Amino acid sequence: MSEIPRTIGKYRIVKEIGRGATAIVYLAESVDWPEPVALKLIRFSDKSKDEAKWNRRLLKLLKAEKAVASRLDHPHIIRIYDAVIEPEQAYVVMEYFPGESLERYCSFERMLPIHRAIGIVFKCCMALDHAYRQGIVHRDIKPANILVDDKDNVKITDFGLALNVNKKMESDSTFIMGVGSPAYMSPEQIKGYPLNQKTDLYSLGVVLFHLLTGRLPFRASNPAQLIYKIINADPPRVSQLNPEMPELMDTVIRKALEKDLYSRYKNGAEFAKDLSAVRYQLVDDTYVPPDTRRFSLLRKLAFFTEFDDIELWEVLRISAWRVVEGGTTLIREGDADQRFGIVIDGEVEISVDGRRVQRLGPAELFGELAWLDSIAHRHLTTVVAVESTTYVEVNPAALALATEELRELFRTMLSTIAAKRLGAAVRELARNGEPAVVGAYTATGLDLQLVED
Repeated sequence: MSEIPRTIGKYRIVKEIGRGATAIVYLAESVDWPEPVALKLIRFSDKSKDEAKWNRRLLKLLKAEKAVASRLDHPHIIRIYDAVIEPEQAYVVMEYFPGESLERYCSFERMLPIHRAIGIVFKCCMALDHAYRQGIVHRDIKPANILVDDKDNVKITDFGLALNVNKKMESDSTFIMGVGSPAYMSPEQIKGYPLNQKTDLYSLGVVLFHLLTGRLPFRASNPAQLIYKIINADPPRVSQLNPEMPELMDTVIRKALEKDLYSRYKNGAEFAKDLSAVRYQLVDDTYVPPDTRRFSLLRKLAFFTEFDDIELWEVLRISAWRVVEGGTTLIREGDADQRFGIVIDGEVEISVDGRRVQRLGPAELFGELAWLDSIAHRHLTTVVAVESTTYVEVNPAALALATEELRELFRTMLSTIAAKRLGAAVRELARNGEPAVVGAYTATGLDLQLVED
């Protein structure tokens, strides 16, 4: 790590408080400001053509941030005090805000209570509304650019990518193609269409979705698939992913993430008004954090190896955690309920017509055949707990409301396990079977011949 400078320009450096790919942020002091400030320093390098091109881009962003700062004065937007551009370096001096980015609260195990998430996004709505009334579109709204402290004070930062919508794009020095974070970009931004405030409100809708569910509305294994989904697919309902969510929130999220610009919120104030209506419906602000102990138990099971953390949290949301005594019947042969379970601890016995088939322990699946059977929907076996047993029970009605990704994971896992068990059963039958016919030829395909009459 490089040595911390004592001063930068007229600012005395106190300590380093952040570091990114292109900049270092210091806590600094100056006689011009009674409170400490944050100083973002960028050093230029001209060692290669690519670096020179990148430096010119950074310079353009800094100029944009300096120009935007003079027009934005809002309690939920970081204030810019000074911007200095020198031959070897440039730095921006801004309001120091001792908060953390919203990224911290986007994972399921650290999700905020619903009323707090709504309150934070409400403040962002008003800040973006102010910015747009000054002719400014942020263009890179994402959790990393929204700071929040332990009292839910909010500051939107990094207006370096901002677009001045009062200028023509061709002449706007702040307009740079390809800016923004793909997962939070609006369909029109991906397509390179003209932008207005609605693109920021779309991105803020994605942030709200992430805060409320612990996952993004669109997920994909590669950028091309992600872009396709953003442009063409509908997001899942937030009440589907978080049962504690008021149904009105589905309407708000759907309007914020509308692909049709005319159907989306027209301004931040309108978005904020609807959020207030949802907040009013929340009669109880008590919050029970997710049970991380159960999550840890599932994570250790081989059955869930292919499940990401997001899917694992969703399993806990849609399933029932059962603890039963030995001798308890869990599934009865001929039942048509299609439930299946995964043993967490203990042992169960599988039987048919009163005859034992096998016993299953931790991480083993039972009852899967009824779910896989799309015609009869009936259990072919009886399942009884041999001893005190803990298991996760998945109800098909709940699974039907789960995300497509989770249903596909279960379908893959259950089909694979059923195929392996069928293979083992066939081998067991073969042990007492008659000797097989030995074929003389190996069929490699059809050999068609013309036969003349």
